Amino acid sequence: MDDPSQITEFGKILLIGVTGIVLVLFTLFLGKLVSPQKPNPEKLSTYECGEETVGNSWIPFNSRFYVIALVFLLFDVELVFVFPWATVFGRPELISADTRWGWFTLAEMAVFIGILIIGLVYVWRKGDLEWVKPRTILPQVKVNIPPSAYDKLKRDPYRVRPFEAALQTADKPQIPGTVPAVKKPAFKPLFRKPGAPPSS
Repeated sequence: MDDPSQITEFGKILLIGVTGIVLVLFTLFLGKLVSPQKPNPEKLSTYECGEETVGNSWIPFNSRFYVIALVFLLFDVELVFVFPWATVFGRPELISADTRWGWFTLAEMAVFIGILIIGLVYVWRKGDLEWVKPRTILPQVKVNIPPSAYDKLKRDPYRVRPFEAALQTADKPQIPGTVPAVKKPAFKPLFRKPGAPPSS
């Protein structure tokens, strides 16, 4: 055998994983062992960015938070690419070797940042960076009902007829061409006075 090691590649990966788990558990145990245990109501309360917690934590979150967080991460990762570009390609020996090198790197980064700025302008114009949208668009439906009919409905109070009156109108025979009467309920509720024997 050419390879003198007695462990396979998968065994090495397993060994690294076990070592990582043991180190994490050891640090957690060490922190539990060394840290002072003096609980009080302030320490046991929920900490949320220095704000006092109010109400239940099971509430719906605004989905715009995630959009803003994603845009932030996008431009945060952009800086990871800009810093190495500036340190590597900003060296004087590279620029003195060929004068076109500086213009090429500048144009390359301008294209990279330009694409990101176009995306930012698109998100900005779409209104996704605003926490609350300022414009509320109400749906417009074209109907043949005049607005005065809606105003009349809003002005006139709605009168609720008593149930007994509705039953009396239901007992009357239906006359053709009139508004149909209110039907009787399909069941008859049975009410029993306290102390009365149940009806058979």
